[in-house]
Amino acid sequence: MSQKILFVNPPFTQLNTPYPATAYLKGFLNTRSIRSNQCDLGIEVILSLFSSDGLRSLFQKIETLKPELSENSQRIYNMRDDYIRTIDEVIRFLQEKNRILAHAISDRTFLPEASRFSQTEDLDWAFGTMGIQDKAKHLATLYLEDLSDLIIEAVDPHFGFSRYAERLGRSANSFDELNESLLAPDNFIDEILIDLLRAKVELYQPTVIALSVPFPGNLYSAFKCGQWIKKNHPEIKIVMGGGFPNTELRSLTDSRVFDYLDFITLDDGEAPLLLLLEHLEGKREADQLKRTFICENGQVIYKDSAVERDISQADTGTPDYRDLQLDCYLSVIEIANPMHRLWSDGRWNKLTLAHGCYWGRCTFCDTSLDYIKRYEPSTVKQLCDRMEELIRQTGEIGFHFVDEAAPPALMRSLALEIIRRKLTVVWWTNIRFEKSFTYDLCVLLKESGCIAVSGGLEVASDRLLGMINKGVSLTKVARVTDNFTRSGIMVHAYLMYGFPTQSAQETIDSMDVVRQLFEAGVIQSGFWHQFAMTAHSPVGLHPEKFKVARESTETGSFANNDLVHIDPIGCKHELFSDGLRKSLFNYMHDIGFDLPLQDWFDFKVPRTTVAPDFIQQAIDTQEFEKPSSSASIYWLGGQGSAKYFTKKKKNKQFEMAELTFSNRTNDLVVHLKQEEGKWLMAELAGFSVNHASPKTFSQLETEFEEQTGGDFMLFWNSPSVKNIRKNGLILL
Repeated sequence: MSQKILFVNPPFTQLNTPYPATAYLKGFLNTRSIRSNQCDLGIEVILSLFSSDGLRSLFQKIETLKPELSENSQRIYNMRDDYIRTIDEVIRFLQEKNRILAHAISDRTFLPEASRFSQTEDLDWAFGTMGIQDKAKHLATLYLEDLSDLIIEAVDPHFGFSRYAERLGRSANSFDELNESLLAPDNFIDEILIDLLRAKVELYQPTVIALSVPFPGNLYSAFKCGQWIKKNHPEIKIVMGGGFPNTELRSLTDSRVFDYLDFITLDDGEAPLLLLLEHLEGKREADQLKRTFICENGQVIYKDSAVERDISQADTGTPDYRDLQLDCYLSVIEIANPMHRLWSDGRWNKLTLAHGCYWGRCTFCDTSLDYIKRYEPSTVKQLCDRMEELIRQTGEIGFHFVDEAAPPALMRSLALEIIRRKLTVVWWTNIRFEKSFTYDLCVLLKESGCIAVSGGLEVASDRLLGMINKGVSLTKVARVTDNFTRSGIMVHAYLMYGFPTQSAQETIDSMDVVRQLFEAGVIQSGFWHQFAMTAHSPVGLHPEKFKVARESTETGSFANNDLVHIDPIGCKHELFSDGLRKSLFNYMHDIGFDLPLQDWFDFKVPRTTVAPDFIQQAIDTQEFEKPSSSASIYWLGGQGSAKYFTKKKKNKQFEMAELTFSNRTNDLVVHLKQEEGKWLMAELAGFSVNHASPKTFSQLETEFEEQTGGDFMLFWNSPSVKNIRKNGLILL
């Protein structure tokens, strides 16, 4: 019999957009004419809980349990009628279905308010008088977080909007605690989840349920789904895949896991799932599965003898978001930072430019695993075809390319293709801060719809960047982030502290570099996280090379990715967590730059050794590099017109050209010698991105000097041409 597959995203991942793994796999199965369905139980649980009926049930549960409540939770409980009255319209507002409610929310008379609203002193400064929609979204987000605080305190300590029972899945070498929680009676959130799962099973009647588990924060719920299916529908086969098993469960030996599941697949899911379906249909022996754990005679067995290769990027198909309630996701704003909101506000179609990482050398990264080490780029034609298909399918023009690090050359080609096709899209992605991102390339990316990039600065220390093998320096980072910012692209920096052998001095110096980057305005957002040693990274595989030691070499029976290590040389890194976090929060709000770094800590820290103008100097003193002779010339500016006139100066006459280019916001007017102006106007048509063979810098130089007799480099670096270059004449 043919199988009927139901892909399930268990709670919780994101509120604003579906996690894409199930859409990727559904799109692939479409290419093989295999029918499948999908659901996001995360958003469905949220919508069921945060509704008038859901809140009535919540408050009734609290009344039954009679927990001892804090003063804040008691206030929320006392205002329960106000919450029940307002919740449905607040949810509709966050779904952007009743935008007019922003006026009532923003004037602070509509929503009941508890402790989260103590953070609102600077709302007018943060959002301004014109940001009423954003201000209302932020207030509505605080309103939901107040309710979340009540839920955590009164009925379910595991609750979280984008993660659930995360602690049970994080660094869980043993399955004991998670298993104990699963065997306990269903809690309030479990009951909502099971009711929704039951309805999906009745609707789709699947023979296979595939659970996507990208994070520790939806692991418990995945097992809870498996538990109910095993008990009530033992005929349905259950398979788990995703980022969590890919990194954490590679050495799984605990057979109790298979009380809740039948199969676990690792790495890219397309080929393992396809072969598993053949096995379930009796067309393939279990020994011929691909990267799949099963349980035989009480023993966990890893099957990987299939000769079939993984599916190429060209054959994976276009992600398919059908079945998902795309108009029901919530756009929330947690903090008033334009870059941070990309993760929580708005609906993004997810795509991948390339499988794996084109760099693949960072020593803290899981470079030994397939999702990093196997690099395979897509073609820009196929990428743009898929973008157009997703726009038709979802009605959304926003794209988040979820690459580990998007390749600059592929980003350039994609941008050119987007412009050629005249696509109206908005997109962002993850990058490395490498020197390939020139100002001209950043201008091109912006023109194609790129609004933001996020990249790993990691440790803001050249010594440690060398140990990490990041392939960048602080000076390069400063210049590249300046290029992005000047072109109008926002920059988010991932920051790390606690790398092996990192000293207190290096931590403080890194903090000061970050402060200077924010003060210079070249990054707009950031996030500090403490280094964690993982089993599949060069640091985890060879800790002695980094002068640290693993605390234990024993392998657990469940999750085995995060490793506890001993750093005999470095400082006590955890002491710096609060100070780094507080300072960064202020820097993201453009305040606190003048405060001594010591003020962020309640213990003595070293003085910074970084020059106070280090970042600004790096930006201002970029070395002159002659353009590559093979670089291509493109014109992204508006249509031009020319006027020719004679200029008199000290009894001399000069034949001049006035060139006017009408851009979106203003007219660019420049003056050149008449001969140069005529030459440039004649050449501009050949600089179009649609031109089959763009001219190179060398060709242009030769033609200019042959036709005008002038010195091209003097012309290229003249103030007038520099002005044109700033307004769309780019060199790639």
